[in-house]
Amino acid sequence: MRINDTDKLEQMARLLEEIRDNQKAQLERQAESLALQREQYQIFLNQHEKTAKIQERAEAIQDKSARLINRIQRFVPFAIAAVFVLILYLTWLLFRVFR
Repeated sequence: MRINDTDKLEQMARLLEEIRDNQKAQLERQAESLALQREQYQIFLNQHEKTAKIQERAEAIQDKSARLINRIQRFVPFAIAAVFVLILYLTWLLFRVFR
């Protein structure tokens, strides 16, 4: 009976060592997984920051474009009127010369 108990105790000790080793391996894998998740989260934050900067630049460009278009919309009618007046003046001059 004594030998049998000793064998059982050794088996239990080996089993406990195996459980301990498996737990260590699991903890190492969890640490690696957490490190990878941190790295991916940092990459996500960097991408988000870049996206925000690009969005701000796009908004600034759109604002500039809107101001430019507004100026052009105000200027074009005056330019068309000036061209029309010049055409009328040239037509009047041509008719005066050829009479």
